[in-house]
Amino acid sequence: MKISHYFEFEDHVTGGIRESVAHQRKMLDRLDLRYTTEPTLDADVFHCNLMGPRSVWYARRARSRGVPVVAHTHVTAEDFGDSFRFTNTLAKPLKPYLERAYGLADALVCPSAYNRRLLETYTDVPTTVISNGVDREKLDGFESLETEYRDRYDLEPPTVFLVGHVIKRKGLETFVELARRLPEVDFAWFGPLDRSLKGRETTRLIEESPDNCTFTGYVEDIRGAYAAGDIFCFPTHEENEGIALLEAMTVGKPVLVRDIETFDWLEDGEDCLKVSTSESVSVSGSGSGSESGVDAFVSALERLEDPAVRRRLGSNAAERSEEFSLDAVANRYQSLYEAVI
Repeated sequence: MKISHYFEFEDHVTGGIRESVAHQRKMLDRLDLRYTTEPTLDADVFHCNLMGPRSVWYARRARSRGVPVVAHTHVTAEDFGDSFRFTNTLAKPLKPYLERAYGLADALVCPSAYNRRLLETYTDVPTTVISNGVDREKLDGFESLETEYRDRYDLEPPTVFLVGHVIKRKGLETFVELARRLPEVDFAWFGPLDRSLKGRETTRLIEESPDNCTFTGYVEDIRGAYAAGDIFCFPTHEENEGIALLEAMTVGKPVLVRDIETFDWLEDGEDCLKVSTSESVSVSGSGSGSESGVDAFVSALERLEDPAVRRRLGSNAAERSEEFSLDAVANRYQSLYEAVI
């Protein structure tokens, strides 16, 4: 079996999609499956990770030649908005484009049950849920970086933290407002800032954040983020799965999430804390505004001040994360490829 495992715009796309592709290729290596990263129809399966125009071109030709097409559904119109500059404008026409593009596949790979439910409104192509997984080996030895990264960013425990691109959709307003409400607590968001790609509102939120809210920008060793952080606070409004969440769970950090459909698989009070909030948001530039529901996040963080609560939730989270290891996920790819062939 030979797979054309293609990632269009590979040199430009970062974040969760890039991590997912890296995980997939590690799993293919473990399965000892032959694959090329070039788009080619000289393969048993054409697997595309981003349905750009070149991927669509190859998918059309693959179908005409009888080569089965597998497409990953990393991108939806729902999670495209409130990301980078112009994405809100593009989100509306994106859905009909993706409906046609995903419709070219013989099978769709959805990273979560929530993502699959969304895709069922796009096309009737068969779907399979396969987690992006978590690369546990990548996180080995994270503890050794605690002092270095706490000192570098002047962070005192318990630090509330988040990992990933700084974008509004991931709950930027909530994160900043929490830091403003809890001035005695350090907040740190580890991840690329890419200011040239940010919208005006996102830039304002970053620039006007309180002193106890640190935006680190890109960090060369992501293990440092998990070493320096104590409470993983993920107030995202929309997510297909969330690799950073799985990583935080893997290293035993207690996680606090917004109670959205994506996280239905998490059990509140057992392997996380969930916060139910209104989606209505209003944060003033003067720092005196408020976000509906932010009080619930404050209350949850106050519960997590107790080290015993953090240890219990973190331990349960680590145990739950084992089902997302690359070893646990890998065989699902082999089964999928055999099925489409």
